[in-house]
Amino acid sequence: MTCALPLPPGVSRCSACVSSPPPLDACHAACAYEWPWPERIAEFKFRGSAGLASPLATLLRSAPWIEAAIEKADLVLPMPLTTARLRERGFNQAHELAKRLAPATTDPGVLLRTREAPAQRGLTRAERLSNLRGMFALEPLRATAVRGRRVVLVDDVMTTGASVFTAAEVLRRGGASHITAIVLARTDPPA
Repeated sequence: MTCALPLPPGVSRCSACVSSPPPLDACHAACAYEWPWPERIAEFKFRGSAGLASPLATLLRSAPWIEAAIEKADLVLPMPLTTARLRERGFNQAHELAKRLAPATTDPGVLLRTREAPAQRGLTRAERLSNLRGMFALEPLRATAVRGRRVVLVDDVMTTGASVFTAAEVLRRGGASHITAIVLARTDPPA
């Protein structure tokens, strides 16, 4: 599974992933983005409730395949925030989840967000991809940190996959041997 969408038994990839394979080896979501999770995630992410990171990380860890992905990872990288978002929220929600999942291998300084950009909310997949061009980079002094390594990329919500896929492309170009994305929640496919 490379986009974390629910699939019928016996099917390992959706038609979009078959026709245009993402730069991920696997992608897993703990839950669907439906009640009660949108409100809990919004509380965590937008209302300064960093204390929700522990129970949400427990939810992540309890989902199938996520524990194994974390155990096999050389590096666990949170999706980076822009400086403005980090100042606004006071914490990076993906980093809070990652360090609770894998404190010894989480490294928030390898993958960087290179610039500010308009919020992704409400954009189509094509608009999101355009918005994200050149958005992520490896920290120049640590660019070799991913070479030949198994990397787990952590994020809170996956909508179209544009952010995670764009970050994974940077990791792949940096030489990561295996990339798994894990997300707390996956939205329904865009209509």
